[in-house]
This record gives sequence, C-alpha cells and structure tokens, in this order.
Amino acid sequence: MDASAALSSTLFLDRVGEVVVSLNSCGLSWNPTAIDSDASSCCRMAFQMEVETEIKFSNVYAVEFTGLGSINERSSSGRSFLLNSNCELYRFVVHGFQKAKNGPSPCVLSAYTFGHRDLQACQTWVDQINACIQMQVERPKNLLVFVHPRCGKGNGLRTWQTVAPMFSRAKVMTKVTVTRRAGHAFDILKSSTDRDLSSFDGVVSVGGDGLFNEVLNGILSSRHKAPYPPDPTVLNTPNNSDELRHHVSEETIYSRNILNNDSDIFSETSEKCDDCEPLLPALQSTESGISKLITSEKEPHCTDHNSALIFPNDWFRLGIIPAGSTDAIVISTTGIRDPVTSALHIILGRRISLDVAQVVRWKTTPTSLDTPLVHYAASFAGYGFYGDVVKESEKYRWMGPSRYDFTGTKVFLEHRSYEAEVGFLAAKEDDTIKGMPSGMADACHSLLPRRNLSKEVCRIECSICNGTTNSSHIVTNGGTSSPIVHGEGVRWLRSKGRFLSVGAAVISCRNERAPDGLVADAHLSDGFLHLILVKDCPRPFYLWHLTKLTRKGADPLDFSFVEHHKTNLFTFVANHDGSVWNLDGELLQACQVTVRACRGLVNLFAAGPEV
Repeated sequence: MDASAALSSTLFLDRVGEVVVSLNSCGLSWNPTAIDSDASSCCRMAFQMEVETEIKFSNVYAVEFTGLGSINERSSSGRSFLLNSNCELYRFVVHGFQKAKNGPSPCVLSAYTFGHRDLQACQTWVDQINACIQMQVERPKNLLVFVHPRCGKGNGLRTWQTVAPMFSRAKVMTKVTVTRRAGHAFDILKSSTDRDLSSFDGVVSVGGDGLFNEVLNGILSSRHKAPYPPDPTVLNTPNNSDELRHHVSEETIYSRNILNNDSDIFSETSEKCDDCEPLLPALQSTESGISKLITSEKEPHCTDHNSALIFPNDWFRLGIIPAGSTDAIVISTTGIRDPVTSALHIILGRRISLDVAQVVRWKTTPTSLDTPLVHYAASFAGYGFYGDVVKESEKYRWMGPSRYDFTGTKVFLEHRSYEAEVGFLAAKEDDTIKGMPSGMADACHSLLPRRNLSKEVCRIECSICNGTTNSSHIVTNGGTSSPIVHGEGVRWLRSKGRFLSVGAAVISCRNERAPDGLVADAHLSDGFLHLILVKDCPRPFYLWHLTKLTRKGADPLDFSFVEHHKTNLFTFVANHDGSVWNLDGELLQACQVTVRACRGLVNLFAAGPEV
C-alpha cells in the first residue's frame, strides 16, 4: 500500500464522537467531523489538544471485534448531537500503546473503540487492520512459556496473569508450563526434540535471571555445535606457541575426519562422549596453521520439522517477562523493568542479537577427574565474592529477595580472598601493557593505570553491535565468535595472586541497585567479555568499590587494585576445593574453567536499551 488512504469512512470513536478514520500503510488516523462551518476549526483544535489523532501499526499489538454495544460520546457543548442515547453500534477495539519520547519509560497500553451501525462495514475495518498487522512477519504466532511461581516476591504467576490477556488479544498461542522445582524448565527443553521446539517461534521465561539461565542452557546444551576452547593447561603454559599449534592442529584433524566420514560414524562418535559437543564439520586450514571456521548460512524459520534446530538461529528467539529479584538481563536489553513493556516487545516481534558466555568446566576440585562440562551465561560469570554470596544465599531462601542483602553483608565482612591464576587474550584496544612482553605482565599489573576506554553506551540500533566481527575473531557456526589463540597481534596475558573477586560481564548488568551496571559501556553483541579482577585490598577500599556500583555516573573500576580488560576468552585456575562460580545467579562448582564470548549466539525479543 502507498502512503495515501487505502480505506476511509466515518465511524464513532468512544468518548469522542463522530470521526473520519483513514487507514494507510503506516497506520490509522482520525479527525472529528465538522459540526458546522463556524464551529469546525474550534472543535478540531480542542479535539487535537485532548486526544490522540493517530496510531502507527508498529504501536498496534491487536484488533478485536466486540459486537453490539453502546458508544460513549463527548462534544464541546456537553450535549449529544450525533447519537441517540439508546443507540447501539457494532464495535471493534484497536489495542496499542503509547511511550514517552525521552528516556526509558514503560509502555502505557491504550485502546480505541470504534463503532458503526453496519456490521459489514465494521468487519471490513477489522479485516483490513489485521491484514496490515500480519504484514509484519516477525511477529510470533506460537510461544512456549515457562512461569516461575515463586520468583522475586512470589510475583511470577501474578505477572503472567497480568500480561496473558495481551497475548490472547494478539492471537499469539502460548503453551504455558508453571515450573515446580529448580531445573524443571532446563529438563523439559533439553529433552525436547528439535521437531517439538521448531513448532514454536521462541521460548519466553516469566521470572528472573535464574529462570532465563535455565531456559538458555536447556536450549543450547545439545544444540550449540562448536568446539571446546583450549583448556587452561594449554593456554597458561609459558612459551606455549608450539602447544597451541599442536592443540589446534588436533582439532582440525578431528574435524576433517568428521567431515569426510558419513553420518553413521558421526553418530557413533557422539555417543561415545555424551558430555562432549562435536566439532563443527565445516573447517579449513589457513596458511598460518590456524583453523578458520567457515561462516554458515543463518537458519531461517524452521518449516521442516525434521531439520535440526541449531544456534545461532535467525528466527527462533528467547524472551523474558521480568518478575525476579534483580532482572539485570531485562534492564540491560530494554532499559526498563516493566512486564507490559517486555510483553509488547515479544508480541511485536522485536529482535536483537545477544552475546553468550560459554563456560567450560575442566575440574570441579583440584584433585577431581572430570569430563568437560559446558554451561552458558547471558549476563555475568563471577567468582569469589559473587560466587560466595550465591552459595550462602541458598541457606536463606526462606528470606526471599532480602537474603541477598543479608548474605552480601555477611560475605563482605568475612572479606575472603582466593589464590588463583587468570589468563586472558588481550583485545587490540586493551593497551594496559602495550608494547610490554607478556612475561612481564604479572609483575606490572598492579603498577600500571587502567587504560582509557571510550564510553560509548549500548543503545537501540547500536552501531558497535551491528558492526562487523572483530579482527581477533574467527566466525563459527553462522555468527558465533571464537577467538584465535595464536597469531600476529594476539597477546596472551596472565595475572596471578589473591583475588577478592573475578567477574566477567557479558552485558552491562544494569539493575535497580546498580543503575550503570558493572560495566557501563558493555555492549549486547560485540563479541567481548569485560573481565574484572579485584585484587586483595583493605576492606574499606573494597567497600568503596562496591559503593560506587550503586551510584549513577560513578566509575567502580577506577582503582589501582581493580583490573578491567576486554577479552574474547579467559581461563581461571584455583587450588581451592570449594571454588564456586555465579552464572546469572546460578551456582557452579569449578576450580578450573575456560570462558569465551559467543557473539550473537541467541536472539532476544527486545529492541535494545534506550539511553
């Protein structure tokens, strides 16, 4: 349709009166009919000052026919001159929303009730508006929904009951599961076949960051086909160039064997190691001996139910309707913690790509013999203070969300630090130790000032997130970033000592108590982790660091005992039996891990944060 009116007629608008309504490719607009030649301009001016005169289809989430009923009327003189007080009309309602133009704000639902004496005329309007809505093909039709009934302050069910009518009006089918225990959503998704999941346009979690983590891991655990990153014993070995080449060479040979053999051999290999994910089948060797993973074409919406559901996936999306204690993922990806706003993003089919941290646990304890275990985190992976708070909070679940305040204070007063070694790939813009041999890094970390990073904040239509893949990456499986561990311009640095905390922020991790998050300039889909190392320091200094997190505009990283690095991959090794990690609020016991950023691994029903 062009910009000119495709449909126009006179209708009655509830609480307004008779209006001329026009429909075009952008949306609906209406104006009052003229009463008489003298009152026309005055009436129009008063009308436009008091009520909306248009709504765009991008702000319409549903239209429904409501049958016969009365229309309330208002006129400038206070008397009814258009309708008989006993007159009933056929009515339809256009459901939409309004949003403030400046700054993050919740979406406010609005409903416009139109009426006409003729049933067919009314039905024509409903059909035309529905046709325009259906042209927006990214809107989901069928969703799988998990509701955590006791999250936050027990608001999970109430939150879903608030937004469920919106999905019903928009004719979005929802299959709802109310979780009964920890891990319930994970178990359902992991055991679901690709055919089952392909019948949905996405999965929505109604709860906090912990439930979303369950959903994320349940989907990716068997569907993200990518090789493991190198383990810390390879990467943390001094002068490790030959070992790295040998490690990568073995991966290349193994992958080529898979590529050259038939599907039966591939299946047999997979069954021998249930916990191991197979290497990507599409590999080629570069002249430098580094494996380069070929970008595969992104998956469209899966219409063939026998096709594998792999990630990244261009159609299948995840959604969150916030009802938790912190809801850092929602705030970081939409700018606001509002269930109605998040529900609208889902119904309207908004989409952004989201980085995910792949966490590979190599050892649970220093003496354990473990097979590698993969976990995923969408917002944060933390050790030390962050892990201890989650571990301690499990003892006080009866306290509800306030348990985090209590255990946070308790862990802070204990002021525990842990001996560990962290190795990481330095991003090109990370000039903390610029021009210095990597062997000197350990001795100089505590003496050098932090680098001066640009503070470009992630927002809607972010140029950084929508940009090309960083040169320190190789592209895998249709968009997943996998770092080159050896090559020209790549520096592997190490930091060893006693740490109060080790944290990796995938996104800014904004929340109501930390308005700028852990890292204000972290982006949603740039392929980087923000590694934050807090060395042992006096308790007042650490309190100062934590306090800055709660202040908007403050810089909690501007301390000599805090290191901040942008990296694609890092390793962690500790010799402490009780080493625990906090992954999006979920607990993982691990003393030896490799963590890497997977760029744009999943798509989220969101539009990106406003300023």
